[in-house]
Amino acid sequence: MTERVDVVVIGGGQAGLAIGYYLRRAGLSFVILDDRERSGGAWQSTWPSLRLFSPAQYSSLPGRPMPASPRANPDASHVIDYLADYEERYRLPVRRPIQVDHVEHGPEGFRVATHYEDWLARIVVNTTGTWSQPFWPSMPGQSTFQGVQVHSAWYRGPEQFENSSVLVVGGANSGAQIAADLVGSAEVTWCLRGEPRYLPDDVDGRELFRVASQQVRARATGQPDPGGVSDLGDIVAVPPVRRARDAGLLTAQPMFEHFSPGGVVWPNGRTHCIEAVVWCTGFRPALRHLRRLDLRESDGTIDLNGTASTRIPGLYLVGYGDWTGPGSATLIGVGATAKATANDIRSKLV
Repeated sequence: MTERVDVVVIGGGQAGLAIGYYLRRAGLSFVILDDRERSGGAWQSTWPSLRLFSPAQYSSLPGRPMPASPRANPDASHVIDYLADYEERYRLPVRRPIQVDHVEHGPEGFRVATHYEDWLARIVVNTTGTWSQPFWPSMPGQSTFQGVQVHSAWYRGPEQFENSSVLVVGGANSGAQIAADLVGSAEVTWCLRGEPRYLPDDVDGRELFRVASQQVRARATGQPDPGGVSDLGDIVAVPPVRRARDAGLLTAQPMFEHFSPGGVVWPNGRTHCIEAVVWCTGFRPALRHLRRLDLRESDGTIDLNGTASTRIPGLYLVGYGDWTGPGSATLIGVGATAKATANDIRSKLV
């Protein structure tokens, strides 16, 4: 089967829904293809203790405030329910579970090939995020290590590590939060390069959104870049992290040099026996289905003008963090780039 629309949106998480909201308002025909079984995007794959950095009222997609949460900072289940309600409220045309195999581009536009049907469109908006593309670093001796290794993408809580010696690797929010989640049930060693960069304790998602918005305005008006969220620090001191840190349970260690079969070894020869490693080492954009497009520059990067590809007319990437707009990987931050993208699409199609 082959169907035709003005716009195909690939990815039905928060960025895909925000784009859908503005495409609906623009009166364009579109479909959102999502590979998940149900609504909620990557929030369905997070660990139970994960909390938003902000209160519900500062965590909303365009057009519909997130309902208040029993907790000051909503958990993943609250976000999933909100996204499902958002999708239904605006009757967004999400097809799932649909796995996109590849995208082709020609003079007439795009062909989006899936395992079920093909779609023809003049515009493609890619909002697949990063969760399905975890980054695993390679360390000397890693293949000889006899313990368990998992990435934060598959971490589901401390139960599986109870009474174990666990190494947590990574100095950003996931590393700090997972280390704090484990300290009550496991012996935790937290390794990172350099010292942990905590944001001030009074900084939460509201301040991060303010900083990101200030950066958006500066770029739009040609003013000097005031700096982004990363200039403030790497770790938001959410309550569980703050409690573990202040209790002296969250002490960072320098990065080890190599693995041994039963643990890790530091440059000075110090050794430590461990039974498991949780890699909190980030993600890469999930773009494998775009591999047939001549998308990358000679250095491997993807050049964008706003969210539009400079090499493939009609291709947009939304929701990947500062690369596609300040704060665009957050619930409240993605709205600005989604609106700008939809406006640009409308100007080209109408």
